[in-house]
Amino acid sequence: NPDVQASFLGSPLLVVAYALAGTMNIDLTSEPLAFNPNGVPVYLKDVWPSSQEIQQAIHENLDAEMFAREYSNVLDGNETWNDVSVPKGDQYSWDEESDYIREPPFFQDITLDVPSIEEITGARALAWLPDSTTTDHISPAGNIAVDSPAGRFLISRGVQPNDFNSYGSRRGNHEVMMRGTLANIRIKNKLVPGVEGGYTIYQPDNEQLAIWDAAVKYMENNIPLIILAGKEYGSGSSRDWAAKGVYLQGVKAVIAESYERIHRSNLVGMGILPLQFKPGESVEQLGLTGFETYDIIGLDNNMTPGMDVVVRATDNSGNAKKFTVISRIDSPVEVEYYRNGGILQTVLRQTMKKE
Repeated sequence: NPDVQASFLGSPLLVVAYALAGTMNIDLTSEPLAFNPNGVPVYLKDVWPSSQEIQQAIHENLDAEMFAREYSNVLDGNETWNDVSVPKGDQYSWDEESDYIREPPFFQDITLDVPSIEEITGARALAWLPDSTTTDHISPAGNIAVDSPAGRFLISRGVQPNDFNSYGSRRGNHEVMMRGTLANIRIKNKLVPGVEGGYTIYQPDNEQLAIWDAAVKYMENNIPLIILAGKEYGSGSSRDWAAKGVYLQGVKAVIAESYERIHRSNLVGMGILPLQFKPGESVEQLGLTGFETYDIIGLDNNMTPGMDVVVRATDNSGNAKKFTVISRIDSPVEVEYYRNGGILQTVLRQTMKKE
């Protein structure tokens, strides 16, 4: 439930044990799950099956014939699946009416020539995110709220709220996923203190908007975006849409105190520049507010892994502050990915050249 602020993962056996206890507020190592009819306490150790008992249950209840019976007609046994119309041809036939699978825009306007690496100038902060912002904060996989940008989009397509399904189910539709990026109802953006959920300030007008709505206005006005973050940015489970989504919102760089390993790699794979504050430095320590205009200086084709990069932050009064960050493009291969605009563009160009 999206309104529950904490949840737990447990093995099936533990799930049953907590269900028997009827509460999570119990120490299973010392407190009884329940009492038998004679008032004798029953502990977890009393009902936890041994490895031998588990193996015996498997041996008595599973056999090869069960799998052969269920899978022998897997290719022709489902009439509903077999009735699905399948277009002919070697390439996938994109359906513009589909709200689940749409052709992504990652290759729009791609050329065979590799573009040059350029400085990022005049950027604004789309969000300033706290420590341990997870990939689920960045790209939620759960319920789609009716009043969210993704929910409004689906309603405009004639999809009723009962049929919204989830972000995870619609991850093949970039129109839904980019609207759901940074839309987790629990995300906290320090640009809008005291507000919970996917909101930000569209800085040219000082207007509070849903993050997607603000991103659209920034893109319409050709204003590049950055994200400011604390420690462990992108922690939690790996989620490719946490990088894809911000890319489609116009984010060109992230400046964080530290990164989760896979998410940092995913950002590079989408052509987003991961930058890291020097040790001991942060948005707060540098006296930034997130309402400055940011220029990331000195980016060119001579980029090297782990190089220092200068950032200039200019406030609304014209006062500029320069600070040095570390490029978290960590290898020569990643430099090539970044120059190409991402790993997808790199592979496509290499394929096109071979042909």
